[in-house]
Amino acid sequence: MKRLLACLLAALSFTSAVLANEGGVPWDKFPKERVTDVAALQHGAKIFVNYCLNCHSAAFNRYNRLHDIGLTDEQIKKNLVFAGEKVGDLMTVALDPKQAKEWFGAVPPDLSVIARSRAGAQGSGADYLYTYMRSFYRDEARPTGWNNVIFPNVGMPHVLWQLQGEQRAVFVEEKDAHDPSKTTHVFKGFELTQPGTQTRAEYDSTVADLVAYLQWMGEPAQTQRVRLGVWVLLFLAAFTVIAWRLNAAYWKDIK
Repeated sequence: MKRLLACLLAALSFTSAVLANEGGVPWDKFPKERVTDVAALQHGAKIFVNYCLNCHSAAFNRYNRLHDIGLTDEQIKKNLVFAGEKVGDLMTVALDPKQAKEWFGAVPPDLSVIARSRAGAQGSGADYLYTYMRSFYRDEARPTGWNNVIFPNVGMPHVLWQLQGEQRAVFVEEKDAHDPSKTTHVFKGFELTQPGTQTRAEYDSTVADLVAYLQWMGEPAQTQRVRLGVWVLLFLAAFTVIAWRLNAAYWKDIK
């Protein structure tokens, strides 16, 4: 129940603003190779189902779409389906949208294409999510006790805090470059105050796997599309040469 309430608060954070804060802290680069790593996608699917699917739906996808990342029906049933759904069902949540809106003022958003929708001037949606999920810090002034340097005053609690641990953000006051009479709050880094169950490298890898799955989920056929695109370009290149030679042969006797 506590996890469900935490996730519902997390959902509201996504509806409180359409765009992330693109100024200030730069986004880290998401390791793109994870999107084609089957083991990473399978682990990301597990993290998604256990920590995100409690309140966020992914209603444009079915559980059996996970066949594309090497999972069998038996593996899906045993490890990823917990509430009696069937393998062919859509990845929805039990929370009634009308009740959610009545209780919390907003319906938790669907995450089917979240990685594609968060792209910005600083990078891709995957870059944003990868940075965002590693940028929570303790802030007792916030209702949830958590804040985020990428999304200031975020309404979402840190649902993966047991894995990462607790950290505090270090800010310093510096003179404004445009107006020396003013100071700005500048982020300098994080300090770990309570270790989690994973080391920093392990947690970064877990987040990378989760983001890889979210990126894959937004377009499950993207790998096949890229492969097909290469062959299409090769065909067009070869056909261009053939068409050029046919054109030359056709016009050679015409002056």
